[in-house]
Amino acid sequence: MIKVAIVDDHKVLTDGLKTLIEESGIAKVVCLWHTASDCRAAIGSCKPDLLLLDVGLPDMSGVDFCKELKQRYPDLKIMVLTTHNEYSVVRQMLENGASGYLVKNAMTEEVLAGIGAVANGNIFLCHEVDVLMKQPKERQLWLSQRESEILKLVAEGLTNGEIADRIFLSPETIKSYRKNLLLKLDAKNTAMLVRIALEQKLI
Repeated sequence: MIKVAIVDDHKVLTDGLKTLIEESGIAKVVCLWHTASDCRAAIGSCKPDLLLLDVGLPDMSGVDFCKELKQRYPDLKIMVLTTHNEYSVVRQMLENGASGYLVKNAMTEEVLAGIGAVANGNIFLCHEVDVLMKQPKERQLWLSQRESEILKLVAEGLTNGEIADRIFLSPETIKSYRKNLLLKLDAKNTAMLVRIALEQKLI
């Protein structure tokens, strides 16, 4: 029986996922957390074989958390389960030690197949991500209308607070958008983000 832990802040999803896994007969959920900090504090005593990890956690980036966990627990198998299906995010998660990648609209069979494969030491990409990773990199980038709008304002040098005032969203929401833009464009900081955006004619 594979011991699975989950860290994801969407309670409805995690409840459904727990039921799905436990009814499968191949695995059981031994721990469930909604933040990276809760996971960090308890994973040492929980000792799962495999961790299902979201990219968009409320208290830190799942990309960074994946790297931290693999450094602390090299034998821990990590499978990403997220809404993010951008080339740069997938690549960073795999580089940081993830062995599997599922998008949240994956079929039940794919979720269970992924858990089995990763627990046995294999790499598993759901069909959608597998197709994505085989395409030329320059075709991967797609920004929503809101992301494009925020990217333009970032390029103008506005702070999160100023952008929030301009488009009537909270500074925390803008911070989240900015973090996602850095991930999507594979940029380490705002200056690099703007440079890449100009080079790729996104602004």
